[in-house]
Amino acid sequence: MSLPIDEVRAELIDAIQNNRIVLPTLPEVALRIRDAAENPDTDVASFAKELGFDAAISARVMRVANSPLMRGGAKVTDVKAATARIGIQYACNLAVGLAMEQMFQATSDAVDERMRQIWTHSTEVAGISAVLARNYTRLKPDQATLAGLVHKIGALPILRFAEEDRNLLKDLHALDALIDALHGEIGKLILDTWGFPPEIASVPVAYLDFARKPPAVDFADIVMVANLQSYMGSDHPLGRVDWNTVSAFGRIGLDPNVNSMEVEDLSEAMAASIAALQ
Repeated sequence: MSLPIDEVRAELIDAIQNNRIVLPTLPEVALRIRDAAENPDTDVASFAKELGFDAAISARVMRVANSPLMRGGAKVTDVKAATARIGIQYACNLAVGLAMEQMFQATSDAVDERMRQIWTHSTEVAGISAVLARNYTRLKPDQATLAGLVHKIGALPILRFAEEDRNLLKDLHALDALIDALHGEIGKLILDTWGFPPEIASVPVAYLDFARKPPAVDFADIVMVANLQSYMGSDHPLGRVDWNTVSAFGRIGLDPNVNSMEVEDLSEAMAASIAALQ
């Protein structure tokens, strides 16, 4: 890449502010589902009917409802029963997060590959986040799932920008560095625009701040640790982080010297949680 990251950042932000690149909008299906969940007159039956308009999301909500994570009894076989099992708000957050997948599509092969990689990794982080929240904290697993699914949403405008400026595609390593450097602040801007609650909207800028010390465990802590666990043993920079230097482990209640993905019960739960989202 011929331009330094700071110069590309300035050009990208200017393009966003002047509408040369439009921030992604929340998918219509996600808006409808969120509106239904926020309507005080909505009951399980009417919410399930709204979910039912999208077969792919409905199927995955049912998959989550039947997963070991929910510790349910008999298998649910319809969206209404799935919604009744996990609750309207859980189903809403899950559906809104899963609706993001349709946004991770591109016209060029290089950008499409990166979008698919980001989405696949986001579902992995979301699955791990849900299990960490449920087993170690009082944070809601559905919100932890949503935080994991959207934590790299800021990569989308950067990759759209690269499709318009093909010079950025000539050096894919530099493009990846640009995403790593800028996706956080752009992600927060997107989530703020979409009206996400501050505790989730702040995750993109906070989940890589290993020095942060909030007064109590939060979703950024959860997504941070989930990311570290997902990259464990890889050659990614996050695979080389010394967990003993990351205070988020302590706030969650995890021993940094014990990989929770290797604890048999948790490992199975994480695998099931990830599979339910993919």
